Amino acid sequence: MSARWLRGAAATAATAAFLVPASPLAAAPALAHTAHAPVHAPVQAPARASAHGTAAPAAVAKKLFGAWLRADRHAASRVATAGAVSTLFSYPFRAPDEFAGCSGNACRFVHTSVRVPGGLDGVLMVVSGAKVTKVYESRHIAKPSAAAKYLFDAWRAGDRNRGLEIATTTAVKTLFRTKYDPKGVKYFFQGCSSEPKGYSCAYSYEGGGMFMHVRGSKSRGYEVTSIGYIAD
Repeated sequence: MSARWLRGAAATAATAAFLVPASPLAAAPALAHTAHAPVHAPVQAPARASAHGTAAPAAVAKKLFGAWLRADRHAASRVATAGAVSTLFSYPFRAPDEFAGCSGNACRFVHTSVRVPGGLDGVLMVVSGAKVTKVYESRHIAKPSAAAKYLFDAWRAGDRNRGLEIATTTAVKTLFRTKYDPKGVKYFFQGCSSEPKGYSCAYSYEGGGMFMHVRGSKSRGYEVTSIGYIAD
């Protein structure tokens, strides 16, 4: 399938691809300021220890979050792996300002005052035992093609949380309806072209094409907002 065909088809696919416009918060600058915003956690019952004496996931996650707000890497390393600490301390936006609770061993801190790229909307910590072993976070990606490739790689790895770092929940849900098959059809990246309100980044494969519709800007960061398909 030729790149020329894909560029022509992108206009057809784009008509059904747009999401509802972002809230007024989208106009606020998303990039981090020097000061971290305080976290206002909802009132909760004291965290209980497990049968083996291990602190509950919420307690571990909050300890890491607090160490990060204090810029205390030493304290952070006591409750998180080196990789988790490195990821969290490189967060490109101001700190999330609300604890959104835990689902199993995955705990989230989200933004309520700024809009950031992706459906994750902040930081997700995966807790194992007494440590945070993995951190997912909203990403600042300055090129539309890089955002599309990041999402594609997340899909190839079967990692929804990674996809939500750079794509909306709608886009991730659409893409992950099918599982990437390494022995299936080959996908070929065809680049990105301008379309109303953003870019369309295309992947071709035998029998059709996939279009990732990307919105944002270099300063705010780009995100994949929706995905469309077209048959050959």
